Amino acid sequence: MTYRIEYAPAAAASRKAMAPDLRARFDGAMRTLAADPYGGGSAPIRGERDRRDVTVAGVAVRYYVSRSVLTVTVVRIVFY
Repeated sequence: MTYRIEYAPAAAASRKAMAPDLRARFDGAMRTLAADPYGGGSAPIRGERDRRDVTVAGVAVRYYVSRSVLTVTVVRIVFY
């Protein structure tokens, strides 16, 4: 079962600001995350299972998992 990836406005703006090669790697890594949002080295934040942090393709990502609608909502992206 694959989750849909959604981006909050701030995260979407950060993604759009990425260089094309980084964005391509990031998008590929996010597709992998969509297949298993609780795996891939992600960690729950403050004990909340559905609120998570992960680093993919060298990009720090904070996201929420909504199991009822199979959606991962990315709320923060940090890259250099």
